[in-house]
Amino acid sequence: MRRRFPIAVVLTALAALAAPSAVPARAAEANLDAVNASALKDLDKSLADLSALRETIRKERAPLTEELARLETELADLRRESERSSRDTDAGSLELTTLKSEVKLRQDELTYLGTLLDEYRANFETRINVTELQRYSPVVEAARNATQNANLGPEEKFRQQLALVKTSVARLEDVVGGTRFEGKAVDPQGAVTDGKFALIGPIALFAAPGGRTAGLALAQTGSTMPAVRPIEAGFGAGILAVVTGGTGMVPVDPSRGGALKELVQRTNIIHVFLKGGPIMWPLLFASILALATVIERVIFLATEARRRDSHALQQMLDSLETGKISEAMTNGRRTKDFVCRSLVYALEHRERSISNALVLAQNVELKRWSRGIPILDTVITLAPLLGLLGTVTGMMRSFALIGGELSAPGAITGGIAEALIATAFGLGIAITALIPFNILNSRVEDARHELDAAATRLELLLHPEREWPAPAPMVVAPAVAHAMANG
Repeated sequence: MRRRFPIAVVLTALAALAAPSAVPARAAEANLDAVNASALKDLDKSLADLSALRETIRKERAPLTEELARLETELADLRRESERSSRDTDAGSLELTTLKSEVKLRQDELTYLGTLLDEYRANFETRINVTELQRYSPVVEAARNATQNANLGPEEKFRQQLALVKTSVARLEDVVGGTRFEGKAVDPQGAVTDGKFALIGPIALFAAPGGRTAGLALAQTGSTMPAVRPIEAGFGAGILAVVTGGTGMVPVDPSRGGALKELVQRTNIIHVFLKGGPIMWPLLFASILALATVIERVIFLATEARRRDSHALQQMLDSLETGKISEAMTNGRRTKDFVCRSLVYALEHRERSISNALVLAQNVELKRWSRGIPILDTVITLAPLLGLLGTVTGMMRSFALIGGELSAPGAITGGIAEALIATAFGLGIAITALIPFNILNSRVEDARHELDAAATRLELLLHPEREWPAPAPMVVAPAVAHAMANG
């Protein structure tokens, strides 16, 4: 209403001002009074409405003021709650940071402790005797796998590692004064045998039921199962009594087991030969044959060197040069030089064919010098082949044991050792026989050259070279002669 009143008055005033000037002044005044009365009426009504509106606003302001006060109170409470929550959050964050630092510190301590326990496990595994690996391998494997298994929690890992520490302490109490326990070992034939161990300080003894195998238990390269090596000094019965009954006589070794191991591990050529397998017997025969041939050839060369007589050979050639064939033959028969002997044989058959006689005599002598060389050649070729055959049979034996009941590393390596020993012996025989073979071939070539040289001189002395006719004069054309004369 307050907005409508001024607009109506203005419109009325504008309408009155816009009326034509020809309207009489009285009419204009009457209209103005009517407009004024209407405006006053509207003003009174608007004032009444304004009063009613103010009363309504006064009545509605009180609840709103109360609601505003209540909301302001709630807002203050919420602000205080927010400040308290913020303080709690800050305190919780600080406490959480402290807890994280504490947890990290405990994790670092646990990691360090786990590292120490793992090092202890590694030291324990290397310090115990090879015979105890079968006894303590489960707890050692559990402690080793605990550090590598990501599915285990820290508590479980620590429990498994601590179990190894407890086991090591119990072992220390057990081994004081010696201990005996059941286990398996590899006998000298490469078979896995059940029996009992006796651990006395650094010395480990083993005995099978019934005394089939008794001796010192030693570690094998690449295997956790010990190998049994008997002591060939009369201590077998004492070892058996100690292992089975706990009392008996055992050798005392002040070197902490070193002397006993040296005694057991000491081998000779016979032991190595027997380890090489059945192929070693043909190799032995080949080596004996080669050795006998070399000895015979050495004796032959020494004898021939002693029989050499260069003075008699020179006398024969001097006699032949003067035409005294009978004297040359007599001088040749007085010596045992093989060159003189071949020349005498050729002179005895000079009437038929001295060239053929020389060839025959040379062949006979060279055959004596070449005797035994084919044997050495055969041995040089055959020995490596026999060694290769031993390699094949040894590897066949090793692969036949893989996967079976006796698939122990000791049994498998026994076949490999057989293969390597046979190969080594075969190559050794061939290499050893190759040196005298080349020397004998060289001596045969020297003898052939000496025989050829003597035969050539003999033929030259018996059939002197004829003089060649004088060469015919060379005929030169005149033009060529002129050109040669003018340079």
